[in-house]
Amino acid sequence: MTCVFISDLHLDEAEPARTAAFEAFLASLPDELRRLYILGDLFESWIGDDDDAELPARVARALRVLAERGVRIAFMAGNRDFALGPAYAERAGMELLGDPAVIDLAGAPALLMHGDTLCTDDTAYQAFRAQVRDPAWLAGMLAQPLAVRRAFAARAREGSRAHTAGAGETIMDVNAGAVADAFRRHDVDLLIHGHTHRPAVHHDEVDGRPCRRIVLGDWYDQGTVLQVDDDGRMRLARIDHASA
Repeated sequence: MTCVFISDLHLDEAEPARTAAFEAFLASLPDELRRLYILGDLFESWIGDDDDAELPARVARALRVLAERGVRIAFMAGNRDFALGPAYAERAGMELLGDPAVIDLAGAPALLMHGDTLCTDDTAYQAFRAQVRDPAWLAGMLAQPLAVRRAFAARAREGSRAHTAGAGETIMDVNAGAVADAFRRHDVDLLIHGHTHRPAVHHDEVDGRPCRRIVLGDWYDQGTVLQVDDDGRMRLARIDHASA
């Protein structure tokens, strides 16, 4: 295969089996793999590249081993780990990828996104996103002691769970108009994203042009992987954690 796409692993100290499954997955990737794309929410939360906890160190080691095998690893920030920066990326052997990004995939352009900006019906989340992505706000947060940042991350996780539980499924999903706008703006007919935790391949039509949207799933119970072969064939697959 040429490359692999994953997202929404939500690695967490409280879920060691999920981290072990990710490590096993990385170790199982074939030698011919050339690129791994991680489209956000690799971690359940991120309090800064200076986090001295074991989980980020463990994940960095596993990713660095893959990078040293010659696999190029690209990371796009998600809504949970948007503060992940160049220091950790270098430590893990990853390159940072902006959101959105257009890449060449088997000879054709493909648009990559985390996917949260497509959920425009969730106005409360979009307002929160604008606040925490503000450079001044982020700089102020990252200047706080680690203990303060850990407490903020814990409160944010609880708030996110409460918001998710109280919001309707339609609000939490992508907005059709936002998706169509993304296809138009970037002049592509393939979009790959995560965030919604609803793995599927959607066949749409935008201005009379057939378009395909591939949604990656989470890694809560199983892993979701998009595999792309050298000839451009794509397969959205589920992998059991036990067999990763």
